[in-house]
Amino acid sequence: MELGEKIWSVVSTWDYYSKDNIGKQYIKAVDSIAANISEGYGRYHYRENINFCYYSRGSLFETKTWTEKSFTRCLINQKEYSEFINELVVIAKMLNSYLKSIGKTNNSVCEPSTDYPEISDKNNSDIWCNDSPFIDE
Repeated sequence: MELGEKIWSVVSTWDYYSKDNIGKQYIKAVDSIAANISEGYGRYHYRENINFCYYSRGSLFETKTWTEKSFTRCLINQKEYSEFINELVVIAKMLNSYLKSIGKTNNSVCEPSTDYPEISDKNNSDIWCNDSPFIDE
């Protein structure tokens, strides 16, 4: 979110031609990083969350490309370029770590068994866990 605001403040100072040709796409890409993470998280299903994180990572790489193009076309200075690239590297590491953590999430729905009496029949011991092979995992 913060990087999007920083890039917005820089792009808003550009001339019309630069804003129209590079600026719009640059802003859409950087804003899409956070937006896709939010949308995936809001889906409450880890597979969709992962999918939207992949979209976010694609937007991150697109933002990196627009940062490089902005620098080579003298629209941002060396300091801004370095700051933006460094922040993108940090975001990429955080996003990859987040993806790794949610990728290990178990998709089965289990109710905690602590307040229930023990079941004597071993065949029914997993009664509170939905491990049906027909559930889309």
